[in-house]
Amino acid sequence: MLSTAQAILLGCVQGLTEFLPVSSSAHLVIIPWLMRWDDPGLAFDVALHLGTLLALLIYYWRNWLQMASSIATGDRIPRRLLLLLIVASVPGAIIGLAFEKQAETIFRSPALIAATIAILGIVLWVSDRYGAETRTIDDLTVLDALLIGLSQSFAIVPGVSRSGATITMARMMGIRRPDAANFSFLMATPIIAGAGLVEVRKVAIAGMGLQLAAGFAASAFFGVLAIAGLIGYVRTRTYRPFAWYRIVLALLIIAVVLVRS
Repeated sequence: MLSTAQAILLGCVQGLTEFLPVSSSAHLVIIPWLMRWDDPGLAFDVALHLGTLLALLIYYWRNWLQMASSIATGDRIPRRLLLLLIVASVPGAIIGLAFEKQAETIFRSPALIAATIAILGIVLWVSDRYGAETRTIDDLTVLDALLIGLSQSFAIVPGVSRSGATITMARMMGIRRPDAANFSFLMATPIIAGAGLVEVRKVAIAGMGLQLAAGFAASAFFGVLAIAGLIGYVRTRTYRPFAWYRIVLALLIIAVVLVRS
């Protein structure tokens, strides 16, 4: 069973890595595996993801309020953004439900995680290096939103990274770096909320003990810091350090797998 300190550490990791393009799900599998901790289980994972959902709502509450009110006021820009987010959420919801069992079993293999971390690191580097900086969120089309949403669905495999996949796809389309991150984070809200509603029964069954509560709080706090930090960072810098981090982490995982085999 996790200690409170371990729960807080994993909450910090979840809050940071959910929004940095480095894969939170991979870190939640790999860190207990590296440290030889007990697997915290999916109930704990759900609690941490609910913490990052709270972080999203804290940071983007004005945007969601504008989009919600646009249904009544007819304000075109936020209503159009809401439509794009709905379209982008469909592929992830369908594929997430279809592969739920695999996410709990075979997709948690360290070797598979290392491969996906490295591959997505390379793709992120290429898309950010050669992607144009010519489009904003306002330029997104329904087809763009659908393709970004489709890329999000691959995040069911730990190591892919929801934010990494969606930011990578947006950068391939020439979306400016801050806008790619903002759209990625906005579209994460409904998918995390939907998954949380489906899985929240597991948290209820497990009981919101001290470890789950501590992990939830740490995830929310560091999630807000990660969102604000990344948006500020990519206004003047590239995603390259995150691509290199992914490759180094993949090599570390492979080395540990070989040593332990």
